[in-house]
Amino acid sequence: MELTIISDTHGQAASLGHLSGDVLIHCGDVMSGWGERDIDLTALDRWLASLDFRHILVVGGNHDHGLQRCVEAGFPPLRSATVLEDSGVVIDGVRFYGAPWTPGLPGHAFYLDDADISERWSRIPPDTDVLVTHTPPAGIRDETRRGQSVGCATLSAAVAQVRPRLHCFGHVHASYGWAKRGGTRFANAALYQRVGRPLRAPLRYTLAG
Repeated sequence: MELTIISDTHGQAASLGHLSGDVLIHCGDVMSGWGERDIDLTALDRWLASLDFRHILVVGGNHDHGLQRCVEAGFPPLRSATVLEDSGVVIDGVRFYGAPWTPGLPGHAFYLDDADISERWSRIPPDTDVLVTHTPPAGIRDETRRGQSVGCATLSAAVAQVRPRLHCFGHVHASYGWAKRGGTRFANAALYQRVGRPLRAPLRYTLAG
């Protein structure tokens, strides 16, 4: 199964052009921030519909207020993708599970305090093969440009217990790339660099059967 993993496109996803594969995973921050409009989601949906994937999975990020409003209102925010919020899907026998929560940022979208976010991580099924979150686990691809680790410690503990084959996330732009701990591969797919620079390349991973 060919996975294409992206995150933190911040309203610029269409600049990636045409992508293809089996499953596209977007790990959140699809939108630009507080000033996004409904048209931003419409444009994203149109771009997703133009791609050549059998399945598209999306979780929200801390900038995705519009996405969160749609979810809370019970309105499907994207027609071309499955939005995961403490939920999962099985694709060709592979169990995907996604959760958008981010700690430490009150006032942002999909924020939860420490107690609530720990409870959400406890819901990750023990048979999860591919975990999709927006925030990284503490100590793994979570360092800012100043060298500060901003990952979630309780997520790290949950991942160590579940031991998914692959954990995809974003959020921390400076730590784009791969890591491996134990039997889990970790992908920080934060594509955004800075104003005026193009998005980084999507990460690709072949998940063996």
